[in-house]
Amino acid sequence: QVQLVESGGGLVQAGGSLRLSCAASGRTFSSYTVDWFRQAPGKEREFVARITWNGGSYADSVKGRFTISRDNAKNTVYLQMNSLKPEDTAVYYCGIRVAGTDYWGQGTQVTVSS
Repeated sequence: QVQLVESGGGLVQAGGSLRLSCAASGRTFSSYTVDWFRQAPGKEREFVARITWNGGSYADSVKGRFTISRDNAKNTVYLQMNSLKPEDTAVYYCGIRVAGTDYWGQGTQVTVSS
């Protein structure tokens, strides 16, 4: 059993910042790859960022603005989002794969106003 809980979303103006958190229970994050995806209404799920044991990678649309990190002591992965744009508006989800099964949190809403 793996449970992931995202938090930190909210309403911000364009150019603002938010830090999303993904807290895990049932498993520790330290040895797992963790992904952030987002989905806006009527649109497909979009990859945002990934963190492995050795660092992060990003979609071109967020590179240079978002930073993924992890705190293994807190069993939490973070997504720092700076210079937010209205097109970043979406529900953000974190996920991991454990024993061939994907686990996702409930999502946290990010809304960026112009």
